[in-house]
Amino acid sequence: MSSDNPRMNQGSPPVAVRGVDHYENFPVASWLCPPHLRPAIAAIYWFARTADDLADEGDAPADARLADLAAYRADLMAVARGGPASWRWAGVFGNLRPVITQFDLPVGLLADLLSAFEQDVVKQRYASEAELLDYCRRSANPVGRLLLHLYGVRDEAALRESDSICTALQLINFWQDLSVDIPRGRIYLPADAWQRHGVTEAQLLAQQDTPDAINLIAACAHSARATMLKGSQLPGKVPGRGGWELRLVVQGGLRILDKIEALGFNTLKTRPKLGRWDFVVMGWRALWM
Repeated sequence: MSSDNPRMNQGSPPVAVRGVDHYENFPVASWLCPPHLRPAIAAIYWFARTADDLADEGDAPADARLADLAAYRADLMAVARGGPASWRWAGVFGNLRPVITQFDLPVGLLADLLSAFEQDVVKQRYASEAELLDYCRRSANPVGRLLLHLYGVRDEAALRESDSICTALQLINFWQDLSVDIPRGRIYLPADAWQRHGVTEAQLLAQQDTPDAINLIAACAHSARATMLKGSQLPGKVPGRGGWELRLVVQGGLRILDKIEALGFNTLKTRPKLGRWDFVVMGWRALWM
């Protein structure tokens, strides 16, 4: 997504990871990241960032974006088979190729990310929570699973906890960024939730902060917090500095939820951001996780 989209900047939940200013789910350039994993994490990050740009950067029409993403996917599959990539993204795939080989990286997870970016091009409404969670399964959960793979953490319980954290982070991004996404025509609040709370699409597009709309956002925020807490035991399973980084990522997401609540859940009008004091709070809470 475009670099002027606040959802991709440092106010997003994984703010504990300094240096991230575009694709919010990756801990790139963090001093907590083990040095031997930094090149691999950076290669995966640039793969995702480039695909994100293809899906959302500039003013190309949807069919052109989808064609570019299809070509990008073809390069991924070619590299995964040991073949050459095209010249268009030689830097991206030149860095990714040795990571796939060295770590036996699950290429299907990278392909899942691409499917989510493709969906971003054509889908701007979600009928149900199940639809939204399926999007999170492909747009966010692969990130955590890829990072756990690099750390050598493979057990099913840890993977489920990672999915909870990543899904929660994606949802928190959505609820944080309603004032940004809705003017762009994107409504991530699921339609079945609107209906339960008596909110219409027209009211959301007009960003009307009615009591029903506030209650809708509050319910979504509370659900995201519960999802995050389901994964809160995972940092203890990730070795070394990676575990500490994950603690800060979790606390970053929870802190954004605190800020949303402090706004009275009215993110239709205002986007909450983290300040210096919030980083202090996150660090303190991470110590006691």
